[in-house]
Amino acid sequence: MERSIALPALPMPLRWHVAPVSCDLDGSLRIEAGRRTDLFVHPGGDGVTLNAPRLLGTPPEGDFQFSARVTVEFAGTFDAGVLLVWADDARWAKLCFERSPAGEHMVVSVVTRRASDDANGFTVAGRTVWLRISRLGRAYAFHASTDGVSWSFVRHFDLGAEAAQLGFVVQSPTGDGCAASFDRVTFIRGRLADLRDGS
Repeated sequence: MERSIALPALPMPLRWHVAPVSCDLDGSLRIEAGRRTDLFVHPGGDGVTLNAPRLLGTPPEGDFQFSARVTVEFAGTFDAGVLLVWADDARWAKLCFERSPAGEHMVVSVVTRRASDDANGFTVAGRTVWLRISRLGRAYAFHASTDGVSWSFVRHFDLGAEAAQLGFVVQSPTGDGCAASFDRVTFIRGRLADLRDGS
């Protein structure tokens, strides 16, 4: 498997930090994760799991908006396709399209500063949603959209890190594996105009 991947929409090469079961670039980026894979630092001190496949690159300096349409082949609980901002093992945040314990498909966010702070967003009909990470100065914002046009605010936070990488993750914390596809990837240099309405 290639160690470096170039996507035309992104201004930086991507590199595997944890390799997937498989990766396909035929029309979209399709990543398959193996069984019991996750990124999570239990806030109760019950364990750290950082074995989900992740493909990351270092963005240019300044504000930006990084987005993708994510389609997940859901099977197990907490299966997800993810956009990730990663500083190091103790400071990272993920915006997930995830299968809930009730079998719903949900937008979920996790911000980790030593321990993971997990929060549910909203449910989505079907297996596809748009996810977006924006950098605004030293802070980051998460938004999600069901149509790629109107965006809903999910989270605004500071990782406490001067630099971080961006990229893609697929996870299957309780299942036997999961695959997700990422297409319509975009990277826009410049500041998000309105944090709350996502424009």
